[in-house]
Amino acid sequence: MTNSVVATVDGIITYLAGIFDNPNINYKELVVLSTWVQTAFEVYVLRRQLPCYERPLPPPALKQHLSKETFTKAQSYSKDKTRFALLKLIFDQFLGWGLIKFGAYSGLWSYSGRLLSSVGISPNRVITHSLTWMTILTVLSSLPGLPWSYFQTFVLEQKHGFNKSTKKLWVMDTIKTYALAAVIGLPVLAGFLKVIEWAGKGFVPWLMVFLISIQLTLQIVYPTFIQPLFNKLEPLPQGELRSEVEELAGQLGFPLKHLYVIDGSKRSSHSNAYFYGLPWSKHIVIYDTLIKDSSVDEVVAVLGHELGHWYHAHPTKLLLVTQLHLLLTLTIFSIFINNKSLYASFGFDPSLAVKAPQPICIGFMLFQLVFEPTDALVKFFLNAETRRMEYQADEFAVQLDKRSDLSSALIKLHITNLSSPHNDWLYSMYHHSHPTLPERLNAMDNYKGEKSLKLKNKPAVQDEAETEAKKDL
Repeated sequence: MTNSVVATVDGIITYLAGIFDNPNINYKELVVLSTWVQTAFEVYVLRRQLPCYERPLPPPALKQHLSKETFTKAQSYSKDKTRFALLKLIFDQFLGWGLIKFGAYSGLWSYSGRLLSSVGISPNRVITHSLTWMTILTVLSSLPGLPWSYFQTFVLEQKHGFNKSTKKLWVMDTIKTYALAAVIGLPVLAGFLKVIEWAGKGFVPWLMVFLISIQLTLQIVYPTFIQPLFNKLEPLPQGELRSEVEELAGQLGFPLKHLYVIDGSKRSSHSNAYFYGLPWSKHIVIYDTLIKDSSVDEVVAVLGHELGHWYHAHPTKLLLVTQLHLLLTLTIFSIFINNKSLYASFGFDPSLAVKAPQPICIGFMLFQLVFEPTDALVKFFLNAETRRMEYQADEFAVQLDKRSDLSSALIKLHITNLSSPHNDWLYSMYHHSHPTLPERLNAMDNYKGEKSLKLKNKPAVQDEAETEAKKDL
């Protein structure tokens, strides 16, 4: 039975591969057209949002919470961010179009081969050649974005009082980011290519296992080795806030291992809180800016919302959705992996698509260019799903009897972050993973479900110093 299903799927893939490997399909022109259409749509969405910043008054749900001064600041900040996003979008489109139009992909493949030859390495070492090509292509396409990043940090964010970073810190962050991309990204890419090379036509399930293993490994590695490179995490000091959070986590059965405060104020005055970790060992991180600007009850209410995500298994559900999307992507890629027409359209020797050793990296990069516009549809779906989850997490906080404190905290976060009071519906659907603040406040006020949760009555964790003291006794 299993062999029959595999044979059927293999037959369908082979059939579709024959249809799409057609010299009459100009994939290069198709990519150019589709990316311009996508950019035009995104420009349209951003331009729809701009008139919202000209409205003279806040929405009714926020009118009593936003002073005229704060409202004016929020409108100005949001307008500047949207204009910046609009210009950056157009710049990125011209950059991407230029790389395609002037044959950068095939030209850099030839150049990277010559570069390897000049240092005594054969270009036929296809994985080494692919890593060199990807490194050069990544640097070439990302360096033009650095002035935009600098402007965003030291002009836009500085203008509106959010930037706390220094030029030295920004440079160090940039260097660390590129270094991490090389140290982590290149070995992962090499493994990605090696798995496909080893597994042959049936590479999809093996590659899924490899990529899921990488994701789980990063869950462990990130908080221990990567995040400390950018931020300092310290245990939340003993006091009312720590006691309240530990009590809430214990009552919910949340497997809290560590409770941290992070120096978010080192770079920005924006606030946040989140949790991460494996199913049996979770860590909660609270921004120092959130603690500074909120009461204890408000911080606990925000964490009640975050724990609602855990209670309803939202991270696990999103992980499953992303894995299904990845599985679909790799399955479709298996249709294009030997597509000579795709290679030829972008100026590559078409024999590279079938000749061993095959530079699979080329095929995957070109495949991503062809299917990139479909990401817009995925974005709509994921945003709709995450907004539904946000409502559910808010309801969870209401069931914990924290509606008032969560509403107050969200309003403070909205004011502190100078979030946009008004949002166009299409802009919000495309860009927002969270409902707008008026939508969330209205949903909590009109919640008609369960009024309370059955909570356990036990502490979540003990302070390490207290535990050690008991051992000494």
